[in-house]
Amino acid sequence: MLDVDLANLYNTETRIINRNVQRNIERFPSNFMFQLTDDEWNFLISQIGISKKGRGGRRFNPYVFTEHGVLMLANVLNSQKAIAVSIQIINAFVMLREMALTHKELSQRLDELEHTVIILAKDTRTDIQEIFRQLKSLTEITKPSKIDRIGFKND
Repeated sequence: MLDVDLANLYNTETRIINRNVQRNIERFPSNFMFQLTDDEWNFLISQIGISKKGRGGRRFNPYVFTEHGVLMLANVLNSQKAIAVSIQIINAFVMLREMALTHKELSQRLDELEHTVIILAKDTRTDIQEIFRQLKSLTEITKPSKIDRIGFKND
């Protein structure tokens, strides 16, 4: 996450975050935080429309924090708002990781199963492929067909 986004979440100024980081730089190794290169920053400027230097924009490239850096930043800022926001951000990172791993493992296991079954039954290949097509369709998220209303029902 960019320093400016974290400042918005923590309801503080970006300069305060960066000042606290610089005062505690030993707490932010390269796998917790890094600074964007000029090329990366210029690309971001063109994508999100930030003002150019000399026109009220940033004077240096922003810092980017990993999930561990966000947690460390809560310790450095040491305010109730920072702690609460960091807990929410960490929970979001954990949930995203769990979803990615679950989806990846399910897909991997389905591919392994498909490979094994195809090897065992080469003569019925079309039937096997249809079975796996159906299995893969089951892994897709489906919306409920009809939602029952709660409460008084008028027939």
